[in-house]
Amino acid sequence: MWKPLDNWRKRHRNPTNFYLHMIGIPACFVAAPILLALNAFWLALAIFLLGYALQFIGHLVEGNRSGEELFVRRLLGRQK
Repeated sequence: MWKPLDNWRKRHRNPTNFYLHMIGIPACFVAAPILLALNAFWLALAIFLLGYALQFIGHLVEGNRSGEELFVRRLLGRQK
């Protein structure tokens, strides 16, 4: 299997985390841009933030850090 996908699956084993991501990811990267294109700025922002919140809640359930947090920690020199 493709290595980035393998890594993603390892970090999203809990079914609750997985399904929260299956709702949150499309909200961020599909629904919000469509609403933005339709000139519904506040609704697009709300959908985007809700999508991200669902993903962060999923990582709390899973007990691991989100990819964004890991990225920022690496930038700051704080691995884990």
